Amino acid sequence: MQPRSDETDDNYAKEYRKSVLVYRIIFYVCAAIMLSITVYALAESLREYLASGSVVIGEVLVNTEVPFKGFAKLVTYLMISSVVGWYCVTKIGREKTKNISARNRAILKLIALAIAVVSLYELVYNFVVWNALMTADAISGIIRIDVLNIPYPNPKTPWSLVFATKMFLAAFVISAHAFYLMARDERRAFDRLSE
Repeated sequence: MQPRSDETDDNYAKEYRKSVLVYRIIFYVCAAIMLSITVYALAESLREYLASGSVVIGEVLVNTEVPFKGFAKLVTYLMISSVVGWYCVTKIGREKTKNISARNRAILKLIALAIAVVSLYELVYNFVVWNALMTADAISGIIRIDVLNIPYPNPKTPWSLVFATKMFLAAFVISAHAFYLMARDERRAFDRLSE
């Protein structure tokens, strides 16, 4: 492999700065989407709780479709913006994370692994419960996919199963990706030391 010339290095640096700018812009868009959806959901859930004395977690995000009825639900926008925003963060902060100590990297890797395992379990659990409830409804001749919820862990505040499955999917993708990135960087550092 031939060493890069100064001109090639300058071109690479310019292109890298341009890509980081794109990731930054997309991250800010994702952050704005996540913040606005969260504020809307909290306000609507509080309004519902004050009016009825109960609330189904995530239901307002499942029932609200944007930009028109029959299109994507707010929970879908939240899930996508969470995953895309995370990816942009990893691209923006890639250079800054290379100097993390091996001990701190190991701790972060274990935390990411634990979150990935828990979120995968919750994803599968909620999906299986959701599927069982849809099947029971279908046998009874009822189709009500988006309104199904589970009164767990607190019967007074059930979770929308659509919300739970989508958000735990996002949590699993993000934590698994974080674990992968840290393991990859650790492997590269080990390969450099062994050369």
